Amino acid sequence: MIQVAIADDHLLVIGGLKAMLESKEQFNLLFAATNGEQLLAALQVQTPDVLLLDIQMPDQSGIELCKTVTRQYSGTKVIALTNFEESHYVKQMMRNGAQGYLLKNTDQPTLFKAIDTVLSGQQFIDPQIQKNMMEEMLTGKKRNLQQVLLTKREEEILAMVAKEHTNQEIADALFISLRTVQTHRLNITQKLGAKNTASLVNEAHKRGLI
Repeated sequence: MIQVAIADDHLLVIGGLKAMLESKEQFNLLFAATNGEQLLAALQVQTPDVLLLDIQMPDQSGIELCKTVTRQYSGTKVIALTNFEESHYVKQMMRNGAQGYLLKNTDQPTLFKAIDTVLSGQQFIDPQIQKNMMEEMLTGKKRNLQQVLLTKREEEILAMVAKEHTNQEIADALFISLRTVQTHRLNITQKLGAKNTASLVNEAHKRGLI
């Protein structure tokens, strides 16, 4: 039996994946987590052979979760599960230990092929993503989102926010006032169209800013 776990905050996605996995006797769904905290707690109890991990989790970045999981549970193969087609996402996930990268609209044969491939020790990238990356390589043009321009100070503050520093810690480290940090952080949030710190970090990862 191949032990599989899912980490995704969309119940419809979990339900669809569960239905596909249950159609074959060789797969056993160990658990499904809807946020990073649940995932890390569940992994302490049961370790899957394969983890289908959403990149955009509500409480933690899936990219950072991938690094944690692959470091602490080396026997678990991580397959990123996402709607993001940009190549920098693929590179970030692979750099953090993921063995596969799938779009959420994947079909059953592709899902099974991805699982078999990563368990054999090879990497698997969704065919659509491979096509996009090939186009980038041939044309020299990246499939980027609308460019967001940050000032040097905003880049410094964004990097520290991503490392979970508080506003006061950032102010102390950069020798600026707390009010200045708050103003810069508000500007960054507005530029990225984020609603909170989690979405700010996710959007920054999405745009390759951190």
